Amino acid sequence: MKELANKTGNNMERRSFVSSILISLTALFFPKVFGARNKMDKLKDWIFWTDYDAKQHLWGMGIDINKCIGCGRCVNACKEENDVPREPFFFRTWVERYSILKDGETEVDSPKGAIDGFKPSVDENKSVIRSFFVPKLCNQCDNPPCVQVCPVGATFKTEDGVVLVDSDYCIGCRYCIQGCPYGARFLHPETRTAEKCTFCYHRVVIGLKPACVEVCPTQARIFGELKIKASPLARFMRKHAINVLKPALNTEPKVFYANMDKEVR
Repeated sequence: MKELANKTGNNMERRSFVSSILISLTALFFPKVFGARNKMDKLKDWIFWTDYDAKQHLWGMGIDINKCIGCGRCVNACKEENDVPREPFFFRTWVERYSILKDGETEVDSPKGAIDGFKPSVDENKSVIRSFFVPKLCNQCDNPPCVQVCPVGATFKTEDGVVLVDSDYCIGCRYCIQGCPYGARFLHPETRTAEKCTFCYHRVVIGLKPACVEVCPTQARIFGELKIKASPLARFMRKHAINVLKPALNTEPKVFYANMDKEVR
């Protein structure tokens, strides 16, 4: 009996050892299998006390370029709401000024991301025939390149269409930063993990608007549902000719621009 018990114990130990090796190898070569499951569990824990059901929503944002005045309030609000570093090169959202010159050239500037707004151009040698402001942010792509290139599954898309980053999984490799065609990501200088706009997801799941939308004095940003035809965003898209940034890339952005000139890139 003692010999049988020893054999049984040894077999159990071998099976346990082999099982742990297989799990480790699976996690090593297929990290997204484990990452996605744990991330969705985290999200469920995060919003468990609300009636929010991600499957019932599909979020997007519209931007009316004609209404943007380049005041920078959206940039400030985003930094405050999301604890974005105050240094001038870390932004979840920023604003660019496009200046169309008489000779046909286009100049683009964004001093400090427009956090302090814009000063009038004083270069008398340049004849500006038109200028306008273009807010930029993560485009929350339906076919996101950042998700595809992340080697550990830290970047993922939720059921309601928002692309998020799990900082517990992110290893700071910067692949997603390089893979984003919109320049919408940065590496946080303290956590050394990737960051980007999340549509203020922590606000959205409790029924609030993103901070940048809330503070816009001209209502240049419209946030809402893409599934509901009567939503403010759906009405905005029906009333305007809509464009997206870099459509040829087929990333299927969910940030939609109205009154966008062909010079915008």
